[in-house]
Amino acid sequence: MAPNPPRSGAPWAVVAIIAVTAAVLGGAIGGLIVNGHDGDNTSPTTVTLGSDGGGGTVVNRAPDSVAGVAAKILPSVVSIEVKVGSGGDTGSGIVLSSSGYIMTNNHVVAAAKSGGQLSVILPNKSKVDAKIVGHPDPVDDIAIVKVSGVSGLKPARLGSSSALAVGDPVVAVGSPLGLAGTVTSGIVSALNRPVEAGGAQGIPEDVIDAIQTDAAINPGNSGGALVDSKGEVVGVNSAIASLSTDSIGGSQSGSIGLGFAIPIDEAKRIAQQIIHQGYSTHAIIGVSLDPRYHGSGALVGSLSSAPAVTPNGPSDKVGIQSGDVIVAVDGEKITTADELIVAIRRHVPGEHLSLTYQRGGSQKTVTVTLGSRRSE
Repeated sequence: MAPNPPRSGAPWAVVAIIAVTAAVLGGAIGGLIVNGHDGDNTSPTTVTLGSDGGGGTVVNRAPDSVAGVAAKILPSVVSIEVKVGSGGDTGSGIVLSSSGYIMTNNHVVAAAKSGGQLSVILPNKSKVDAKIVGHPDPVDDIAIVKVSGVSGLKPARLGSSSALAVGDPVVAVGSPLGLAGTVTSGIVSALNRPVEAGGAQGIPEDVIDAIQTDAAINPGNSGGALVDSKGEVVGVNSAIASLSTDSIGGSQSGSIGLGFAIPIDEAKRIAQQIIHQGYSTHAIIGVSLDPRYHGSGALVGSLSSAPAVTPNGPSDKVGIQSGDVIVAVDGEKITTADELIVAIRRHVPGEHLSLTYQRGGSQKTVTVTLGSRRSE
């Protein structure tokens, strides 16, 4: 996914935000094999490197160590494949229930909505067909799939993303490049980072309030788990920042220590809605934002024939007009449209928040009751 055109001097000038689904042709990477040739013998000779470890003992690890955390979460993370013709995508998923509900990213299963074959590879390496549940959420990049007739599924323990602090240790688990059960570790690098979700191109509404981490996340990690030191899921891995081709004359699509995850508090709410009612909802203030605005704040304005302020919507009811610049939410300064969107996304429909806006040379604060919009 690409960020909005950067402002002059913005730190995102040399990176592109991309969804982390791995493209495959004819299947995922299954293993690494070393073959060699001996003299004139044309038959390949398999070379074994190191001991096979036979007869070794299992060493206990502290529950909050990376190994201890991995042992808790690995049985609850699956690989997901979508086959379209001779190609397709691979991603990851988090088991939510023993009855077969699995959470992943919308962009992981998008091709399955138009006829692709959707499969889940379980931790025991068995492969089963899956189906998409209800309407995936493209705004927060969440989808639910379901497998049937499978026993022994181990649901992941879901934690709280609101309890995270910058610097907390985290572990990412998924299937980068089809390598199932890959574990990487790092810390929470930042919270409340605005990141465009699911491959959106310059659509300011599709922004997630992301957890940033330096745990290595690569293509195929999408939909996998970001967990805390207790082995509880605190985020759904969704995107990475990659060096842009314009900045260094070449592309680099692997991890550069800038990964992003959807907070589990929001992902859990969306998952519950999709499972129980078939769709999810998001809080709105009933305005369009002008992405061309480069000043501080978020400019209310529409690029289409649609009104900038929804008639009789939340903002219209409190007097906000096209041309107003929103500069604060609940007293917190807003400098960009993306910051405004994620500040609203931290709330649910029906809640109240204060908006501070500028009009001409004056500034005013109003209280808005958030509206609701279906995400389909």
